[in-house]
Amino acid sequence: GDVYKRQVSKPRVLIVVPTLGRRLDYLALCLESIASQGVDVDIALVAPITSELQALAERFNASLTADPGSLTKAINAGVSQRLDHHEFVNWLGDDDLLTPGSLKLTIAALDSNPEAVVSYGACRYIDGDGNELWVSKAGPWASRILSWGPDLIPQPGMLVRSNAWRAVCGVDESYRFAFDLELLLKLKKIGTLIDVGEVVSCFRWHADSLTVGD
Repeated sequence: GDVYKRQVSKPRVLIVVPTLGRRLDYLALCLESIASQGVDVDIALVAPITSELQALAERFNASLTADPGSLTKAINAGVSQRLDHHEFVNWLGDDDLLTPGSLKLTIAALDSNPEAVVSYGACRYIDGDGNELWVSKAGPWASRILSWGPDLIPQPGMLVRSNAWRAVCGVDESYRFAFDLELLLKLKKIGTLIDVGEVVSCFRWHADSLTVGD
């Protein structure tokens, strides 16, 4: 048994999934998209403690932390579970998805570019049934115009070096929207943001989404 334990690799990636547990079907798809990446990854579910969410956490071998009351607090609470072997972190909305191979691409990009603090890719927008609507793909231009233009870096699917996340103190809990842009602007001050040139995530465009509602 001890030999087996020593051979088990420690996941380099921690993905936080904040949720209120109101869309369990979407949440299960989200968790499946993370768990099926083909790389070792730890999942931190931050949610109300209910029997349904406890069952989902067990199904996907995820930790479960009680919802602290806001999205930004939930994200920071999830990332606060980061361990020394978690080199990379991010969060994923409970109705969004990572595309197959997403983490292999974003991890490889950061491994190949030691000065980079974020890797990102294009995002496929999908409807409530999972049908493609359009693809957001600004490429390397997205990081260049970040300081003065629109935020074209899709948050779903990006990956942040954990020591950089810690250096900028995570997301600003005083924001309700645009906290991902604020995070990226802080990160850009300490390193580069690199595009992997592929679709790495799916953003579900539906009426219940915070972003769509706003």
